[in-house]
Amino acid sequence: MTFHAPNQFRLRTGPIGTNEAHGNNGAFFIKIKHGQKLKVIASDGAGWEHVSVSREDRCPTWDEMCQVKALFWDEDDCVLQYHPPRSEYVNNHPYCLHLWRPIGVDVIMPPSILVGVKKLGVVKAAMLAGEPA
Repeated sequence: MTFHAPNQFRLRTGPIGTNEAHGNNGAFFIKIKHGQKLKVIASDGAGWEHVSVSREDRCPTWDEMCQVKALFWDEDDCVLQYHPPRSEYVNNHPYCLHLWRPIGVDVIMPPSILVGVKKLGVVKAAMLAGEPA
């Protein structure tokens, strides 16, 4: 389980510029597949690994968040996207989502069967449901 900064995307100048001496903490401008551009702020303090992911024009998609997850964490790491109580909402950017992982704590996950059948796949599941794939 490793949290790691993709230093090739690190913002190195300006008021929020950092370098490798800052560890995993810093701002990153990431160009992902299909040419999409994401702004990411990463940190690993106060018992949490965290990235905030934003775009200028809309919220990041599931696929974009998966690409960011793959850049900052390993394939087998489980990270979380919280939906907190309304009273705890913080909104400093209209198009920002967050990924979190507690440091030194195993994340509890529900059994995958509660989501669906792993080996079934999208096409077979759609066929069984009588829907187009």
